[in-house]
Amino acid sequence: MQGKIALEEHFALEDTLADLDKRLSGADTWSDTRRRLLDTRDIRLAEMDKNGIELVILSHTAPGIQEILDVKEAIELSMRANDLLAEEIALHPDRFAGFAALPMQDPDAAITELTRCIKDLGFKGALVNGFTQKDVADSVIYYDLPEYRPFWAALEEFDLPFYMHPRTIIAERAQAYEGHPWLYSSAWGFSVEASIHSLRLIGSGLFDDHPKLQIILGHLGERIPFDMWRLDHRIKRQPSGYTRPHPMSYYLKNNFHMTTSGNFYGPAFEFTVNEMGVERMMFSVDYPFEDTTEGATWFDEMEMPKDMRLKIGRTNAVELFKLELK
Repeated sequence: MQGKIALEEHFALEDTLADLDKRLSGADTWSDTRRRLLDTRDIRLAEMDKNGIELVILSHTAPGIQEILDVKEAIELSMRANDLLAEEIALHPDRFAGFAALPMQDPDAAITELTRCIKDLGFKGALVNGFTQKDVADSVIYYDLPEYRPFWAALEEFDLPFYMHPRTIIAERAQAYEGHPWLYSSAWGFSVEASIHSLRLIGSGLFDDHPKLQIILGHLGERIPFDMWRLDHRIKRQPSGYTRPHPMSYYLKNNFHMTTSGNFYGPAFEFTVNEMGVERMMFSVDYPFEDTTEGATWFDEMEMPKDMRLKIGRTNAVELFKLELK
């Protein structure tokens, strides 16, 4: 399919690669992945052309700004990352759009930077790499806390989505992974973190207060679709303090969208579409951590009606992000 739009596609600043350098330097593929994170114009555009991807919405890679303990540094680095992204978009505005990187360590500063990115830089929403650390390494801050309500209100006013991207749990809280490092990050831990965070947002009443908010989850929904029935079933039988007026599946089907990023498996895709509906699904690759050709070929060759492929591959994103494409 020509004209696909992808929206979990990453870039990096040299300054924010320390965590990935430490965790991935032993992997055979890391040097190539690192080179691709720092490249926007050459390798990336060629791969987009080769695989029928018209436009990507670029975002700063995980954990990025969210691992910076010093609030002032987080604010400054998020501005640098967003300014660099805006410069790259300006060179190829027909091929690139942007998600804001935000200093969630300070909710007011996050609102200020979100506003600048959308109003001045023309970005299409925000992608945040999961929970934020602040002041001390052993800190995990989720955005269901009351101090983040003004941030969510501001985002709702812009009527643009928030991409909840996963990150690896910090080492001080990773006891369950001890001796099993293969589970620690993207193979398993990513989905654990992103799904817990998303369900916390629902449980906090965020979408009752701000019903227009739209959240995006990658990797076919971070495994949540497969447990929606059980979430509703068990909470109904044992509420344990859940007081929302609707079951969790209601919010998932009205306030969440899911992408194919990094989960190129037909049966899982079909199940997720059946649970969420075609209008809630979008194509993505997760470049450069995944291979563009693999993700695009899988999507293009999978059996589905032509109108469904067009919606998931392109038009759902055009509508959600208010894209003006030829």
